[in-house]
Amino acid sequence: MMERIQYAVAWMFVKALGVLRRALARSLAAGTVRLLLLLLPKMRKTAEFNLRLAFPEWSEAQRRAALNGMARNLGWMATEFARLPRYTRENIENVVVLDGHENFLAGKDRGKGVIYLTGHIGAWELSSYAHAMYGFPLHYMARPLDNAPLDAFVNEYRGRSGNKPIYKNEAARMMLKVLKEAGTIGILADQNTMPGEGVFVDFFGTQACTTTGIARVALHTDAAVVPGYAYWDQNLRKYRLRFEPPVELVRTGDAERDIRENTQRFTKVIEEIIRKHPEQWVWIHARWKNRPEGEPPLYGFL
Repeated sequence: MMERIQYAVAWMFVKALGVLRRALARSLAAGTVRLLLLLLPKMRKTAEFNLRLAFPEWSEAQRRAALNGMARNLGWMATEFARLPRYTRENIENVVVLDGHENFLAGKDRGKGVIYLTGHIGAWELSSYAHAMYGFPLHYMARPLDNAPLDAFVNEYRGRSGNKPIYKNEAARMMLKVLKEAGTIGILADQNTMPGEGVFVDFFGTQACTTTGIARVALHTDAAVVPGYAYWDQNLRKYRLRFEPPVELVRTGDAERDIRENTQRFTKVIEEIIRKHPEQWVWIHARWKNRPEGEPPLYGFL
């Protein structure tokens, strides 16, 4: 019963955002996120803690501004997700413009496939969708939602542009297959990872457990690792889908060292993007939850 209620509420919210005028839908969604931050104090405390950890030199006013910006960004991102069925090759340029696309093409031209390195920045659901509308569909790494009907609904929206999911139970085989065919795989690389699946690397000056999957696959296949993210450009009043130059891999011959050093490189790229647009990252995630052995937990309030 609870699964059906959750699905019905999410379905109605997405459908409502999808039919409203964009400005009204954005305001409604951003207001909903702000309300949730009030009703879920642990979520707000996590964001406030993360901002203090990442930007100790900031004033409280700066952190509040970033938190408010994050709420707005999440609301706007939800609106863009709800409007995905409206976007076509003919109108996508009204919402998203390509920036630095030659960097993506340079990676693709290597012929070994592309790993689209990204995070929960700006309109991350829109970024891969828009890129597919521009003619470059991809496979994206996904963890199935616990609510099966909602998971199907979300992936139906995501897949309208030609993008396809890769789930954890098939990840290794499918990733190698896609890259062997010179395809593209999108991976969100900015979340806390279980110690058995990651390594601890520096992220905003504090060790954070980070997936090693990207480094392992890139080293094995020689796929190009190209950072890409869609951020809101206030002057342009559109999203810029920005691609950075492919990240050059470290190859020392020491497998474990190469995995760690490349994972650190990828994490540094994500950090630099967040530093440019701090109000457009998801600070409510407990990014530093897992700790190196012997270190105390950082989120004592969770």
